[in-house]
Amino acid sequence: MTVDELVAKALEDKASDVHLVRGLTPRYRVDGAIREMDAGILTAQECEDMARELAGAEFAKARVVGEADLALFISGVRCRLNLFQQQGAWSAAIRLLNEHIPDINELGLPKAAAEFPAYSQGLVLITGETGSGKSTTLAAILNQINQNECKHILTLEDPIEYVYTPARCVINQREIGRDTQSFAAGLRAALREDPDVILVGEMRDLETIETALTAAETGHLVFGTVHTNSAADSIDRIVDVFPAERQQQIRLQLSMSLKAVLSQQLLPKVGGGRVLACEVMKTDGAIRNLIREGKTPQIINAIQTTGAIGNILMDRCLQNLRAAGTITEETYRAALRDQSQPDKTPPANAMRAPGFKRPL
Repeated sequence: MTVDELVAKALEDKASDVHLVRGLTPRYRVDGAIREMDAGILTAQECEDMARELAGAEFAKARVVGEADLALFISGVRCRLNLFQQQGAWSAAIRLLNEHIPDINELGLPKAAAEFPAYSQGLVLITGETGSGKSTTLAAILNQINQNECKHILTLEDPIEYVYTPARCVINQREIGRDTQSFAAGLRAALREDPDVILVGEMRDLETIETALTAAETGHLVFGTVHTNSAADSIDRIVDVFPAERQQQIRLQLSMSLKAVLSQQLLPKVGGGRVLACEVMKTDGAIRNLIREGKTPQIINAIQTTGAIGNILMDRCLQNLRAAGTITEETYRAALRDQSQPDKTPPANAMRAPGFKRPL
């Protein structure tokens, strides 16, 4: 099969990624699991031919550095391509980029998360591991703003995954490496480009985080992603990027600018497909005090006691999903954050816990 045929088949089977590796049949990822495709074993020469075809003029540069990261169309599908050498042969990881932006109400997000588009300023973090649906959640949130508000949305992405059609908003989407040099450079420039809403695709270095905090403090609504698994971990990750002598200042800035953290996982669903599990932390006075004082271990208890404003711990959400029969016991145990209490049974009214929404 050609690369175009492989990608077309992946699209038909709702796969997210295609992997091409010497000595293996082509594989793709469906519902989070790697599966074999109905094609022959790839030789080193076939892998190199595919790499040359996909990279085009960039292949010469890729041979020098051993890798290339490209955005392109394959079989009419927007894709992100990563070519790399391993053991003297070429491999390819192809991410199929979704064209459809789902409605925010289609995702199974907690009710509190549906409030994010209405925020006027501050910092909102969407966190989770790679492949947990962060980009899709952000796209739905931004498109909700696009449909209902007259604002200027500016995004910094690597790569651009969803392309927005302007409705009521002015929208500028900048891709790292093509439209701007880095997240930090793009974010510095953004402050001079009159945005109301800024999306920072990855908050991973000191300068990007520092500028994002400044933007959130100066009247902008900033959305960012962090590769962490909980609200408390997200705060620690941001603070720990800075040298010790600056960490108290950053805690103070975070306590004033952070509006909410949404941490998410995508889990195998009983009957097929995947379901979203979320932790929500909206900040109130008590949580802001804990952030400012560096008492992040106590945030777990604070989330537990603020369910009335829509906060919910990941483990409570998992208990709700297990009680509803949406995920298996095995999935529940594997996804738990607190492995010390795997057999904790949710109360009878857990299905009505704040922030819980029965998956479709």
